[in-house]
Parts: sequence; structure tokens; C-alpha cells
Amino acid sequence: MTQLTTPKIPGPEAFDTAEAAVDRLEELYNAATAFLTDGFKAAMSGQAPEMRMRAYYPEVRLTTSSHARVDTRLSFGHVYTPGTYAATITRPDLFRSYLTQQIRLLIENHGQPVTIGASDTPIPVHFAVGGLTVPQEGAVNFVLRDYFDVPDLTTTNDDIVNGTYVSPDGTGPLAPFTAQRVDYSLARLSHYTATDPEHFQNHVLFTNYQFYVSEFEAFARAALADPNSGYTSFVSTGNAEITGPDDVLAPADKTPQMPSFHLKRPDGNGITLVNIGVGPSNAKTATDHIAVLRPHAWLMVGHCAGLRHTQALGDFVLAHGYLREDHVLDDDLPVWVPIPALAEIQVALEQAVEDVTELQGYDLKRIMRTGTVATIDNRNWELRDQSGPVQRLSQSRAIALDMESATIAANGYRFRVPYGTLLCVSDKPLHGELKLPGMASDFYRSQVSRHLAIGIKAMETLRTMPLERLHSRKLRSFDETAFL
Repeated sequence: MTQLTTPKIPGPEAFDTAEAAVDRLEELYNAATAFLTDGFKAAMSGQAPEMRMRAYYPEVRLTTSSHARVDTRLSFGHVYTPGTYAATITRPDLFRSYLTQQIRLLIENHGQPVTIGASDTPIPVHFAVGGLTVPQEGAVNFVLRDYFDVPDLTTTNDDIVNGTYVSPDGTGPLAPFTAQRVDYSLARLSHYTATDPEHFQNHVLFTNYQFYVSEFEAFARAALADPNSGYTSFVSTGNAEITGPDDVLAPADKTPQMPSFHLKRPDGNGITLVNIGVGPSNAKTATDHIAVLRPHAWLMVGHCAGLRHTQALGDFVLAHGYLREDHVLDDDLPVWVPIPALAEIQVALEQAVEDVTELQGYDLKRIMRTGTVATIDNRNWELRDQSGPVQRLSQSRAIALDMESATIAANGYRFRVPYGTLLCVSDKPLHGELKLPGMASDFYRSQVSRHLAIGIKAMETLRTMPLERLHSRKLRSFDETAFL
């Protein structure tokens, strides 16, 4: 049997300040990944390992024996019952602000320190070696699995957020994701969006149309020209970054599946736009991975089919309910689970529409309707027998139909990320206005600019909202993790 070698690191230690706790998490993580990286580089240079090399994710652990009640107005930052709780941690450099905030709340709410040490979960070499490429099996003169740990699906899943997690030793989870699950998504984000995870901001806009990307870049350049905007840089695909309004963006080597663009602020509270393209599968993929970054809100600002006679191309739809016929989340979140509208998001979106269009009250109904949005998984549903789909749409009182919104809202609900939807009517298939070349009027095209401006304004409103108000109990289940 191959002998095991591990790095020398400090033992578990209690910390009563969040800053010191996060410093130790980073120290342990850096030591572990440096150990694996050095061993991997040596192996790739022809020096086959003499022993199996293993390093462990650091963890934060809390044990409490008190039933004392904490401030129940806060939906996070505390555990509900006495016991021991732990979370494995990755990339403490990337999550420093988040970890400091969450650990500080734990210490303050329970009046006792947290313990920082190594966990018993190995770090897969794929996630430890940064930009280095890990070869497939058979590409080197030794068996990779014999000397390094590889990703393990037993710790790379959504059991915690899905409410199906069963602890093997009675230790409860502190965070919604394990370290391996986070690492997996960080790698996927880089692949699908062609930008590094550290560029993502806390407020995410999703769209399904390229027009919005051009408008977002134009807005970003105007913001960078304004020294009072608070925005400091704009990042495009391939991690091309500019800090001035007239700077040239280097073109990306290739177009990724879901291009992402980031208008950044120093505190991370800027805005990210992701063009997810068409379909619920893309919507699920994007939100599955962005969720590990723990954004404060995500909104869908895309195109939809209007279902009412009284709607016109270019009108807006504010979703207050969702008919889920997308099916991609049925195994994780049954269709009988209601996806509620979130008051804070709804108010921010409606106020943004009023501000941008300068319409209020009853006059606003001329260009915006509030109602149920149906999401389907068949782009050409119009070609099927109309009786079934149209009857269901009518019974649900749906006013619009698309292929992404319910998926994004449902995954927001599942991952405890505040969500919302404001769509723009691009066609009316039930009334003869199909999405064909030349059908879109100049009025509709001009709406893209207004639509994006509304989404950005809503996000800027949400940015000023206290987290304890935005992250409300409507997204929290009976037994929740302490970390957001």
C-alpha cells in the first residue's frame, strides 16, 4: 500500500475574532494547495511520487450547548439548536469578505469562539493546482489516482441546499455548499463564461439576447467616465479589463457558451451581466454555479412571448408567479413547491420602471403588466396541437412565456438567492406576431436600452438595502445553515 504524506500545518485553534479566523483559514488553505502544487509539478517533470500526497480543506467549526434565543429578525448568522456544526472552506482569498461577515455573526450571536483547523476532506489535485492542466488517465507514466486525490461526488453535490443531507457523525452543516462543490462550480464558471470567478459581482443580471450586451458595455463606459458612479472597471470575456471610457477591450480568443460581463465596484457590489442564451438547461447551469458565489440578488431581463391581446411588442412583464414547465429542476425542487414573489425585489423593479419610463400608477399599465410567467422547454411549442398548451396557459392566467425565467427563479429559491423577473415582449405567437426577420419594430428595438436601464436601476436600489432585509425568511427552511 502506498504510504501517505501530508503537509505540516497548525492544529485546531479557537478564534474569537472573525478576521483572525479567516487569516488562519487562508494560512491552512495556502499551505495545503502549495504542498499539492509542488508535488504535482515534480510529478509532471518526470519525478514520479514516492508516496501518496494528500492535503485537506480547512474548516470552520462551532459547538454550542445553549438554547439561548438570538435576534429572530435575522434569518442567518446563527444555528437553531445546540450541537456541533462545521463547513469545509475553499478559496478564503476569494471569499474573505463573505467569510468574515458570516463568522463574525456566529461569534457575536453565540458569544463563543469558532475553531479553525484541517477537515477530513481531501483537496482534489485538480482544484489545488491553479492554472496547471491535470492530465487524463494514461497520459503520464503513473496512475494519477494512486498518488493524488481526485474529485469525489460524495462531497460534490447539492444535498445541503436540497434539504436531503444526512450527517455521518451528527455534525450539522454551517454553509450551504461543501468546499468541493464550490471548487467544482468555480472551475465551471471559468469554462462557461470565459471570465474568472473573482470578477463576478454581487448583483447578477441574466439575459437571453445579445442586444443587451452591447447596451451594457455602453452603460459601463458611461459609468467609468463618471467619477461619482462608484464603478471602477469593466471586464469582458477572456478577462479583458478596462478602467477608462475610451479604453480598448482586447477581443476574446473564442466566444464562450455563456459570455459574462462585469461592471465592478471595489466592494464587489457592482453588476454582472450573463448572456445565458436560450433554454432552461443553460439557465440552470449558470445559476447552479453562480450560486456558490453567494450573490445578493439575480434578475432575469430577457425577451418573452406576450400572451394577451392587449400587449404590444416592447411592453414589459413583471413576474409575480411562475408556471414551471421547464422540467430541469423537477428532481431537485418538485413542481408543487411554490416560488413566491419577493416583495423587496418586486418593489425595486416596479420603482425602476417608473423612474426610467416616467410613468406612474394607472398610466404604468400602458406598458407593463404584472402576472404569471410560464417557462417551457420546447422553443417551437407553437407547432404542436394548440389545445393543450394554450388551455394550461389560460388556466394559469399567464401573461407571458419564455424558456428561462421560472428556472432562474426556482434555482434562486433553492439556493436562497433573492430573485426576480422583468421581461420585454418580443413576439405574440397566439396573435399572429411571430418572431421572424423584420417583425421587430423600431419601438421594440429601442426598448432594449430602457429595459437594461431598468434592470440596472433596480440592482442599484437593492445594493443600498440591508442584507438582513433582502435575505428574508421567505427563502429559509426549517433547519437552515448559519451561513447565507
